[in-house]
Amino acid sequence: MFKKFCTTGPCDASIHYMVNIDDKLVQIKKMIDQGDYFVINRSRQYGKTTTLLNLVDFISSEYEVIFIDFQGFAKGDFSSTKKFSQAFLKRLTIYNFKDQLVKKCFQDQFLSGLNKLTIEISDLFIKLSEFCAHSPKPIVLLIDEVDQASNYDVFVDFLSQIRSSYIQRIKTPTFKSVILAGVQDLQTLKRRMRSDQESIGNSPWNIATDFDIDLSLQPLGIANMLEEYKNDYSLTFDQKYFANQIYAYTSGYPYLVSKICEIIDLKISNDANFNSKEKAWTEEGFLKAINILLISKNTLFGSLDDKLDSYPQLQSNINSILLTGNEVGYNPRITWQNEALMYGFLKIENNKLVVANRIFETYLYNNLLTSDEAANTEEYKLAIRNKPKFVTNGYLDMELILQKFVEVFHDLYGEQLKDLSSDDPKNYAFIEEEGRRRFLLFLRPIINGAGNYYIEAQTRDQKRTDLIVDYLGKRYIVELKIWHGNSYNERGEEQLTGYLEYFHQTEGYMLSFNFNKNKQIGIKHNVIGKYKIIEAVV
Repeated sequence: MFKKFCTTGPCDASIHYMVNIDDKLVQIKKMIDQGDYFVINRSRQYGKTTTLLNLVDFISSEYEVIFIDFQGFAKGDFSSTKKFSQAFLKRLTIYNFKDQLVKKCFQDQFLSGLNKLTIEISDLFIKLSEFCAHSPKPIVLLIDEVDQASNYDVFVDFLSQIRSSYIQRIKTPTFKSVILAGVQDLQTLKRRMRSDQESIGNSPWNIATDFDIDLSLQPLGIANMLEEYKNDYSLTFDQKYFANQIYAYTSGYPYLVSKICEIIDLKISNDANFNSKEKAWTEEGFLKAINILLISKNTLFGSLDDKLDSYPQLQSNINSILLTGNEVGYNPRITWQNEALMYGFLKIENNKLVVANRIFETYLYNNLLTSDEAANTEEYKLAIRNKPKFVTNGYLDMELILQKFVEVFHDLYGEQLKDLSSDDPKNYAFIEEEGRRRFLLFLRPIINGAGNYYIEAQTRDQKRTDLIVDYLGKRYIVELKIWHGNSYNERGEEQLTGYLEYFHQTEGYMLSFNFNKNKQIGIKHNVIGKYKIIEAVV
């Protein structure tokens, strides 16, 4: 029986295809060896629990790890310090210690003389100190799903006890290391007061070391996982190519990596158009898997939607980043930015905020472009009415799409834009906030169900943007830009031909927003070497 790709819980290398993460475990172990206390805070389904479970086995020869999952605690367990201590004690009592000598030490030192009915957090830590002092191995405390407890005062008391033990650990034995895992960054958690007065400034977790280890899955690791899979089924696809493709779309987000592989393995291979695993692992099969993923209902997308619905400011700022292309510098004092990072929507690159990966970007664009408001625009409705005209024998007629967009655009906005100057800064705002959105509003219903698109991050700026359209296994590259004269236009054509070469294409498209009063709107064809450029001017 072969393994399978796992998207519904922690990965187990004995039954699941998974990327080897030993390099990450080595880095985490170094932090433990140094006696660091830290938080592994990553967004949902980012492989935290998988990492922790593998870490337990990885360090078990040197350390005894007590692994507690707060998800198993009931709400009432956090109602008082006594109930919390009893719930924590119960899990310690039934914990399956790997080392029998450590287990005996726990029974002799920790449980001895303990009154389980009256135990408080302070009593709990006194006994834990005795246990740590006598244990044959250093003890590592590892707590998963700490978000379940972060809103309760009793959890703040618990962290305060850990902090106190850490500060006094030269004199008083305690844990070698404490690792907390969850979505929230507990270093910003403040000490709350019982009377619900203003929070005290110090965090009970300000002892924590920054956790900067990259948990994303890299192309080499993905390729090695795919090699194991293809050898099991005697397949012949290029695992390195698909590893790079998967990484390009996911930026190594663990759930998305596994989900794409799972869709190709189970759904694409059973699709009547493919009908085998060999045919599923093709460019067409991969792009169809991306399309299936983007329209699927899954817990990750559901979590993203919930957060955006709960935080309108977060939604509006992410929409602005998507539509304007403006660079937004990271400022740790801005709440919405930290929320977007914490929930995994955005990431920091060169101290700038960008959407975390291509899948998220397209999903967020889709939500923006298929809203009730978007569906009522003239562009959207006209594209739906004319959709059959734009597809011929399964291929997009991108030239016709651009031609019709030019006509629609001038019918709707010609009067509004006729007085704009090509040097007017307002033009930048128009193309980035309106021009791109209007074209995507026109394009989206045409390719919906059979294709997708994404904005190429490397070319996103205020003057030009490359839009990559995937439709039934074929790619179409469209450059959106503002006209800045012939020399700039020629440079844009050269850049586009370079991109066409990268994607092994010979035909590309340009959508130029030209604000010159004597401009000639419409479609023109340019030939540059072996490349054909079809340019639409509006």
